[in-house]
Amino acid sequence: MNTCTISLAGLAESQHGQVKYASAFADEHIQEITLIDGHIHITHNSPNGDEGIIARVERLIERFSHGDFGFKENILFENKVDTPYEGDIIAELVERKAIKVLEPGLFIFREPFSSLMRFLDYSFVTKIANRFEGVQEEQYPAVINSHTLNKTNHFTSFPEHIHFVTHLREDLDVIEAFSQSIREDGGWDQEKPLALDNNMVKPNFMMNPSTCYHCYEGLENETLEGDGIVVTAIAKCHRFESKNHSDFGRLLDFSMREIIFVGKPEFVKENRLKSIEYLKELAVEWNVDSMMEIANDPFFTNDFQVKASFQRNQEMKYELRLSIPHVKKSIACSSVNFHSNTFGNAFNIKMGKRNAVTGCVGFGIERWAFAFLAQYGLDEQQWPATFREQFHAWQEKAL
Repeated sequence: MNTCTISLAGLAESQHGQVKYASAFADEHIQEITLIDGHIHITHNSPNGDEGIIARVERLIERFSHGDFGFKENILFENKVDTPYEGDIIAELVERKAIKVLEPGLFIFREPFSSLMRFLDYSFVTKIANRFEGVQEEQYPAVINSHTLNKTNHFTSFPEHIHFVTHLREDLDVIEAFSQSIREDGGWDQEKPLALDNNMVKPNFMMNPSTCYHCYEGLENETLEGDGIVVTAIAKCHRFESKNHSDFGRLLDFSMREIIFVGKPEFVKENRLKSIEYLKELAVEWNVDSMMEIANDPFFTNDFQVKASFQRNQEMKYELRLSIPHVKKSIACSSVNFHSNTFGNAFNIKMGKRNAVTGCVGFGIERWAFAFLAQYGLDEQQWPATFREQFHAWQEKAL
């Protein structure tokens, strides 16, 4: 195993985390990445050697430092709270068997964590989504068509995230030969190469990476009445993030509740502003240590700086971040987004003669649960009184 070190000198400190994140995709033989004092340390067993790893990471550094676009940074809201718990909540949950880690980023959730997740989703619906007049509940599949994903520009903006879904060709010889080879090997052998390329169909479906995409797909070529519509849905989302799955709360498979606004610009913007206020109210009501700031998506492409800077300077994305005392960092648990007419154009969603604009509010259910417990622990007597009372009232209804 080799370790190489790359300096981030000359790169804005605000970009260091993004380069660390992207470096996980530089080479499939990377085992571990750490960021210490402005240097990235990479442990690997790559046949490309240290020079190959360094060259690829330097390409990423160049990508994220190219041009002077002047990221706009601004904190919109802070709720500073002294919270009672500072332990490693994931380690405690594993020890108590409340979660089972199958592999980094892939968990089985058991009680009481599973109940907390259901309560949080219930609360986001009743306390925020239902405050929007005429909100409609929808349910979406776990997979999404490649044509739909193409229209969202996900293939070009976040190619590293995509989980492809395929199947064996509809050919009796192929199916029987595949089954026989597995039988002869005594079961599936992850290390043994299989001749799958010619036996698998080109993927028409991918695992859905974002809840709201299905909403726009469902409205394709429609003309909406009035000022617009509000939809809420929860879906399982999937994003491959390589070694970054070892980071706190960064899951391979996660639950995302969204509130989606589709309509006239004023309608979407007004509801987006309302959702920001509702989120701030909830953070105060539940007494979670949190902040809301202008943010950008982790674009992976060569035009990262242009896209990210545009998002920040136009204030198209806000994130509500909850602190994680044990690691002395915060994680994004909710986001509030404005897409302008990007998806209205892509899916030909009309408001009269013009294309609709869209926005959405997202709640990462598992992240909210992890972050809340990271601040208050599993002892319910330590929880904020309002949160505890609401949780117990929900439990009585659920039984």
